[in-house]
Amino acid sequence: MTALTMTEQILARHSGRDAVQPGDNIWVDIDVLMTHDVCGPGTIGVFKQHFGAAAKVWDREKVVVIPDHYIFTADKMANRNVDILRQFAAEQHLPYFYDVGSDKYKGVCHIALPEEGHTRPGEILLGTDSHTCTAGAFGEFATGIGNTDAGFVLGTGKLWLKVPETMRFVFHGNLPPYLMAKDLILAVIGDIGCDGATYRAMEFDGDGVYALNIEERMTLCNMVIEAGGKNGVIAPDKVTLDYVKSRDKRGKPFSAVHPQGGAKTCFEKVYDVTKMEPVVAKPHSPDNRAKVSEVGGTKLDRAYIGSCTGGKLTDFRAAAKILKGKSVKIDTFIVPATSEIAAGLKSEKLNGQTLESVFLSAGAKIGPPSCAACLGGPSDTFGRLNAPLSCISTTNRNFPGRMGHKEAKVFLASPLTVAASAVTGVITDPREYLG
Repeated sequence: MTALTMTEQILARHSGRDAVQPGDNIWVDIDVLMTHDVCGPGTIGVFKQHFGAAAKVWDREKVVVIPDHYIFTADKMANRNVDILRQFAAEQHLPYFYDVGSDKYKGVCHIALPEEGHTRPGEILLGTDSHTCTAGAFGEFATGIGNTDAGFVLGTGKLWLKVPETMRFVFHGNLPPYLMAKDLILAVIGDIGCDGATYRAMEFDGDGVYALNIEERMTLCNMVIEAGGKNGVIAPDKVTLDYVKSRDKRGKPFSAVHPQGGAKTCFEKVYDVTKMEPVVAKPHSPDNRAKVSEVGGTKLDRAYIGSCTGGKLTDFRAAAKILKGKSVKIDTFIVPATSEIAAGLKSEKLNGQTLESVFLSAGAKIGPPSCAACLGGPSDTFGRLNAPLSCISTTNRNFPGRMGHKEAKVFLASPLTVAASAVTGVITDPREYLG
C-alpha cells in the first residue's frame, strides 16, 4: 500500500477509504465542530435556514460553543451575539457551551478546546475561526471553515474536503534559551511567504520540535494559516498523550496516526535551531520578517502579551523571566488566554513571587481572559489600539487595523522579545537580558 502522510491518513480514515491522495475531493465525518461569538450567529442562521427552525444538531456531544472574542464590552451588537449563542445552546441542550459570565467560562477557544479535552489525536476538528489549526499540535486534522460549511456540519456531521499536499518543516538541535516557538514559525513564514503554503498541510518534525512542550507546539501550528496553510500537524508522542489523557473528561477512545516512511511530500525545509536568532514580523504582514538584531532600537508605544498564540502559561513564564525586578517603560498589557491560565498567574511563582505579582510590580496591566485586542473589537476592548501607535505583540497578525487603529504599526514577536522591548521602550533582543 502507498505510504500516506499524517493528514492523508486521518482524512482517509474519516472518509471510509484505505487511501487518499492530494487533490481528491472526499466526504469526511467530523469529530468536533467549534464555533464562537463572532461566527456562531451566522452559523446558526445557516443551519436553521436550511435544516429548519426546529432542527436538531447532528450530535450535541460533538458541538462546542465558546464565546471569547467580543465579550467584555458594553457594545450592544456584541452582547446580542452572545445572547444568540445562549438561546441556541438552550434549544439544543448543548453540554459544551462555555458561557461568559458563568462558572463554565473558559476564554480563547483554541486554548480552551484542549484544556477541556476536545482535542484528540487522529480526529477531525473544524471551527469557525482560522486559527482552529492550533489543534494540529495534538496530531489531528484541524482547520477553520466558514459559516456556510459550519451550518452544514451542524446538520449532517459531514463536510466535503479536498485532500491537501503536505509540506514538511524539520527543526533540529537544542533550542537556545532566547528562542521560542514563535521565532520558529515566524522564520518559516518569512521564508515561504503568506501564500507559501496555500491549501497545504504543514507538518512539523525533528528533535527540536519534540523537545517543545505542548503549548509551544500549539504556537507552531497556530500560525500555519498565516502562511496560507490548510492545517498544521505534529505527530503525537508521550508529551501529547500525557496531556490528552490528563484532560480526558469523557473516556472517549481515539486512534493516533504517525508518519509513514516513504510518504510523498511536496516540499521540505530543514532548520538548525542553534543557528537561529530572535525574529520579528514588521508591519504590515506576518511574512515581513526581520531579525530582532536588524530592527533593534525601533521606538514603541505599547507592548502586548496575550492571544491564542501568545497568552499561554509558557508564554507568561518566559515574559516573567525578563520582567521580574524591572519596570516597563511603555504601556504593557498582559491578557491570559483562559480562566485556567489566569488562575495560574495567581498561583505559579517565580523565585517566590507569583507571575501576576511580577507583572503588576513591573507596571503592566492585566486583563480578563479573552481574545481582547487581538482582533481589535469594540472601542472599549481591553488593550485595543485606539490611536496610530507602534505596538510589539505576541499575537498572530499585524495587518492594518488588526488590533484596532488602521494606521497602527504592529510588530509580531515572541513573549521574550516583547518583554525585553517593554523594559526598554524600543525593540530589544532578549539576549540582552538572558545572557
